[in-house]
Parts: sequence; structure tokens; C-alpha cells
Amino acid sequence: MRQFIFASFFLFSVSGVNAQSSAWGQCGGIGWSGATTCVSGYTCTVSNPYYSQCLPGTASSSSTTSIVTSSATPTTTISGSTSQTATTTSTGATPTGSQIRADQDPVYHFYLQNQGGVPVLGPEGSSGYFTIGDTITLNNADGSSLYLNVNESAPNSYKPLVLSKSATTTDWALEGDTIIETSPRELNFLACATSNANIYNVYLQEGNDNPPGLTCSMVSLHLPCLC
Repeated sequence: MRQFIFASFFLFSVSGVNAQSSAWGQCGGIGWSGATTCVSGYTCTVSNPYYSQCLPGTASSSSTTSIVTSSATPTTTISGSTSQTATTTSTGATPTGSQIRADQDPVYHFYLQNQGGVPVLGPEGSSGYFTIGDTITLNNADGSSLYLNVNESAPNSYKPLVLSKSATTTDWALEGDTIIETSPRELNFLACATSNANIYNVYLQEGNDNPPGLTCSMVSLHLPCLC
């Protein structure tokens, strides 16, 4: 009888050891059905919601970290503490102001926006939001702002638009819902294709020159439809 009890205890002990993942082995993650604790000297460490691994070191407390393996929203459970559900980083709030759009092909309903410090026409989803007066200010999601200026020093009649920390173009205005420059009155812009079909470079057109080698169309810029 004693031999039977001893044998049972031995098998239970071996089973308990085998229930631990080996050094460097997997110990958790969504869909994982194996051991969720590690051999002595190793800690179950989260790599991502789908994989945890036994890495050298001991847990900061006497408890062992384990990963819930259900197929629901990834959740990390730490013994002795509340569970923490994985979340994604949210974007900033939409800035205040008005969108500025084109309403002629090939940039019908393309919107003025900032691409790496350069104002371009692109998709509505990445549209900029502007405060429009004598100056035009791009309102950023982080609360900062940039001014929309015309590079008047450019040698040709097509003048690049630039975004700057200070306003150098101070004669913007609205004529109905149309963006114009008043001194002298200009309302024509050039939209020039780039290698990205969703992005067009934009220039204020003060004459008849066209950027060499580029496919450009004359357009005007407007506030969103108020109808």
C-alpha cells in the first residue's frame, strides 16, 4: 500500500514538473493550450498577444505571469492583479476650421493638406483644417499651427505654396466660397500630378508658365459645399 501511495505521489510530482514550459519555450498566447508557467530561473514574458516565451530571470513577485489563451480580445492576466485589455493608440481630435477642396477634374474633391511640410491636394481622410482670413492657418491636431504662404520669390508664374511658422502672405480672402489672393486678385491654381495618383502638388498661377515635364491642370480652391 505504501509503495502504491509513493508511486502515485512520484507520478504526480513528475506531472507537475512537466506542466512547466522549458527554458526559451512558449508559455502563452492566444490559442496556446500548453503550460503557462516556466521552469525555475525563467519567467513567462509577453512578446505579443499571440506569443509568450520563457526568458531568463525571475518575476518581480512570487507569482508567475501567464497569458489568457482565449480567442477573444487579447488580455494579459497577472496573478494578484486586475486584467488589462489590450488597446490601440487613438489619434488626436479633429482640428477646428474649414477644409479647402478642389471641385474640378482631375482633383475633384481632393483636399488641401500637409504632406511632410508641403501643402498638397489629396484624399479627404487626411484633409487639413484651416482658419481663413487675411492669412490662412493650418490647424494641427496637437494644437500647433502653420501658415499657408505663396513663395513669391519663385522665378516663374507658377508660385509654390508653402507652410511656414509665420505669415508672409497676408492678402488671402474668400470670394463666395472661393479662395483668392487679393493683391493682385488671383484665383487660379495649378494641380500637378505626382507619382502617387492620390497626391497632387499645388501652385498659385499668376500667368501662363507650366512646370516642365509635369501634367498640370488649372483649378480653383473652395470651401466644402455649403448647399
